[in-house]
Amino acid sequence: MKSREKQPSPKKKAKESKALIEMYEAMLSALGPRGWWPADSKLEVCVGAILTQNTAWRNVKRAIANLSEAGCLSVRALADIPEPELARLIVPSGYYNIKAKRLKNFISLVTDEYGGSLNKLFKLPVGDLRNKLLSVNGVGKETADSIILYAAEKPIFVVDAYTKRIGARHGLFSADSEYEAMREFFTERLPEDVKLYNEYHALIVCVGNRYCGRLPDCAACPLGSFLKR
Repeated sequence: MKSREKQPSPKKKAKESKALIEMYEAMLSALGPRGWWPADSKLEVCVGAILTQNTAWRNVKRAIANLSEAGCLSVRALADIPEPELARLIVPSGYYNIKAKRLKNFISLVTDEYGGSLNKLFKLPVGDLRNKLLSVNGVGKETADSIILYAAEKPIFVVDAYTKRIGARHGLFSADSEYEAMREFFTERLPEDVKLYNEYHALIVCVGNRYCGRLPDCAACPLGSFLKR
């Protein structure tokens, strides 16, 4: 059985909370608001969250453009389109046969249990909504949390590979930390605020993409000075 991690003292937790806010302000000052998630509808956010698994966003944009041109960015259209045709439209996103099936699974949840209404699905409390999304074959924690934060606009912190890399390099948590441990690190130290969670995650993605690769550019990174503390 895995032993429970030792809980930080209130003093240490307060110090970490202060550091997280300072890091956020440093990123925001240097990079500005990111305007994320780029989409014209809640459904488009959901589709993008599923398609962006294991691929770059530029590829997702091309796939979404194909869906839009084909008139397939509605729940009804996605429910009606044959899976092979859906797969053809989302080829740019990679793993298109798998992702077509995952999109169909998600749309089946919306149509079968919520009458085709995302709004009805999104009325669920955060915990229930997360469990419902995770019950969909092909929807993992990061995808579910992205849908909850960016489409449902409910407060949940999204963790991704950049979060793990940056957090580990700055000593926030270990490099082998699991998803839930990293998510809780942020949610237990930041105010529960949708706008803050949204911008914080988007800024982390930007910093990770620009500065925190396998060979980090710490001198140019807005978080570089925090490494010296």
